[in-house]
Amino acid sequence: MKVIQATYSSESWEYSSVKEKLTNPLVLIFGDRFLLENTTTIEKIKEEFPYENLVFGSTAGEILGKKISEDSIVVTAVQFDNSSFEIKTANIKEYDKDAIELGKHLISELSQDDLKHVFILSEGSFVNGSDLLEGLESGENNFCVTGGLCGDGPRFEKTLTGLNKAEEGEVVVIGFYGENLEFSYASYGGWIPFGPERLVTKAEKNILYELDGQPALDLYSKYLGEKASELPQASLFYSLYLREEGKENRIVRTILNIDRDQKSMILAGNMVQGSRVQLMMASTDALLQGASEAAQLAVKNRKKKSQLALLVSCVGRKLVLDQRAEEEIEEVINIIGEDLSITGFYSYGEIAPFYGEHASSLHNQTMTLTLISE
Repeated sequence: MKVIQATYSSESWEYSSVKEKLTNPLVLIFGDRFLLENTTTIEKIKEEFPYENLVFGSTAGEILGKKISEDSIVVTAVQFDNSSFEIKTANIKEYDKDAIELGKHLISELSQDDLKHVFILSEGSFVNGSDLLEGLESGENNFCVTGGLCGDGPRFEKTLTGLNKAEEGEVVVIGFYGENLEFSYASYGGWIPFGPERLVTKAEKNILYELDGQPALDLYSKYLGEKASELPQASLFYSLYLREEGKENRIVRTILNIDRDQKSMILAGNMVQGSRVQLMMASTDALLQGASEAAQLAVKNRKKKSQLALLVSCVGRKLVLDQRAEEEIEEVINIIGEDLSITGFYSYGEIAPFYGEHASSLHNQTMTLTLISE
């Protein structure tokens, strides 16, 4: 595997590795939404990386090596030695926002023979990530899914992703093939639950209407006090801890938007009626420890040394950590090492299985890693 990485900012390129020509690489491009909307910027990227497989994703912050940047574009071009990949895309708008059907379509488009792993970059502002995963994993499979929902800084206006162009509503899946490939992954949060558990008494898919028979937004706003006027952005500091009956692991859910008329909250993934939720708050030290835990789980039982690390962390973590955000990258590097290529982005949702499980889950407020070697 050969990897070339570069950052574009202030209309100039800075390489963090030796610049050289590659053969049919997979090119991952993570960047600020406004830059990806700029046709001149896209042209400059294609001039610098004149290849056929450019995968774009907008972010709430870009990760390259030890650094987190904003208002920039980070590019990671990966040339495999003996392995291959396929890329398929679809737009959620063409499926009337039915993410289950979109997921089924995308996975059916990928060649299934020897499919080792699927990495997904999805629209992040209105897609139902839980339904998308249900569609992707609807059949029998030997692969796992990791990735994330794209971001738009703290704005929550719209996200962009796509193949060879950045568009609204696109979902991209990358299938990896090859006997020599090894993937490992993990996801971990570090948020602290507080207050009483509340029963989800009315919910439909990813819209939460009632908790304990009360309008969900009203009850949630009481906890936030004066910060309720800053919703939905303020919700990034106070997530919901979801406990579904019959499931061992709890899931963190972030509020993407609110409906003041309906007194409801729109979340990144489904809220099951009859489940219980609890509020969560952040501790900087606990979040940093969570990043370390994720890295430890990701390297556990690996057979080969990792060559490429794809990091997807939540925008909420970045806002809470603030000037200490790069410390969570340092926590990861302390575990996985420095002699590999690292890239990624801050997201509106992270995708990975719980440790020891095969089926993937949609997470919020976690650090999620996908480690790759060939």
